[in-house]
Amino acid sequence: MRKREEQQKNQEGYQLRLFDKQTNAPCHDTEGGTIRSQDKGVEDLSQLERQRTLTTNILEEVVEYVNLNKAYKQVSANKGSAGIDKMDIAELRQWMGKNINNLRKEILEQSYQVSPVSKVEIPKPGGGKRMLGIPTVKDRLVQQAIHQKLSQHYDPMFSENSYGFRPGRSAQQAVQQASNFIKSGKEWVVDIDMEKFFDKINHDRLMQRLSKGIGDKRLLRLIHAYLRAGMMEGGLVEQRTAGTPQGGPLSPLLSNIVLDELDKELEKRGHSFCRYADDCNIFVKSRKAGERILASLIKFIEGKLKLKVNREKSGVRHCSEVKFLGYTCLPNGGIRVSDKTINRLKDKVREITRRNRGVRFDQLIKELNLVIRGWTNYFMLANSWLSEFTAIDGWIRRKLRCYRLKQCGRRYTIVKLLTGMGIPKHKSWNVVMYSQGWWEMSKKVVVATAMDNLWFAKQGLLSLKVRMSV
Repeated sequence: MRKREEQQKNQEGYQLRLFDKQTNAPCHDTEGGTIRSQDKGVEDLSQLERQRTLTTNILEEVVEYVNLNKAYKQVSANKGSAGIDKMDIAELRQWMGKNINNLRKEILEQSYQVSPVSKVEIPKPGGGKRMLGIPTVKDRLVQQAIHQKLSQHYDPMFSENSYGFRPGRSAQQAVQQASNFIKSGKEWVVDIDMEKFFDKINHDRLMQRLSKGIGDKRLLRLIHAYLRAGMMEGGLVEQRTAGTPQGGPLSPLLSNIVLDELDKELEKRGHSFCRYADDCNIFVKSRKAGERILASLIKFIEGKLKLKVNREKSGVRHCSEVKFLGYTCLPNGGIRVSDKTINRLKDKVREITRRNRGVRFDQLIKELNLVIRGWTNYFMLANSWLSEFTAIDGWIRRKLRCYRLKQCGRRYTIVKLLTGMGIPKHKSWNVVMYSQGWWEMSKKVVVATAMDNLWFAKQGLLSLKVRMSV
């Protein structure tokens, strides 16, 4: 009886310690976290156990007609290249009309054969190459159907500080949250770069984690088959023992499940952080604190998650030196487009306006407008250093003047173009007779007068400065 009373008192004392009597705020332990946050791991485990019970027969939900049709619409909207079977999106609808019942049967009976993915390497903005694995459209359909059902269970458990590949969340929200942390005084950033993250994911750890939250062993086997699907290059298939290459609809969800462990660890430690896919920044008040946290997190990521941290790219930096999702957040609440991002924009403009392309001038402007529209839609949060876009606008117009002059080819044709724009004949001849090259000619006052801002506006050219200032 006495033992039972002591146990009851201990339990009551524990409950009282959860909240301060005066402030009703969570009490802190000696390491700066809260007792409530320490219990978060237990809560997460119980959530996974409940989810495991709810997903005992989830494969039937995956192959429901409504879910497969929804998956087809998403795969169709995403477009993308054909896989190793050469079937494209246009052919998939016709194939589904004839084979959807057989597809459902094969999946449920576990006789569905996953195809190898097609290996594609694309250049990365910072140098090097990014490896993509392009599944067949049939496999993309099945992966998307799995993604739709699993995300309903997993997404509610993900961290509030995780923004990548999640419904209702965006990169802009992540940048805004990062800016809020910095404005609160946490100007130092622990910038973690995970080396070839998608290629290094440990299959055994991932499957072990999935088995805690998915009760349907048939689905687990199907996901494992997708993880181990070979990669075809040059007609040869290479087997994979790690990684989930970008290119399949299931990879983003699996990556969030892997890195949710990192999120939970950061939450347990009470850190302020933002994560978008494998791009994770932690915000602290001093460099010293940041260096201590970085060393500790490297041990956690490499020791427990079995991932590799790129030590050359990772570090503790002042926020004004950090690029996060293309932006740089400043201490005063300012948000600007990062220098590297602007350089990549210029590279894209150079590619479009190459003088030897031989495309019509109006087509050139259409291509530039697509870039400008998409670029400004993404970077709409920028509120600092907007004046530099005036200079970039001017540089783009000069590139276009140069292209237009080169289109004329001969001196007489250039003179005819300029006089047709209202420039006196003798001034037009001065331009072509005393200029050294097309780029030099494009900066002449006469040329700028003929093809001024108003002229470009009539051609339909969009302005970076105007769109960024709206």
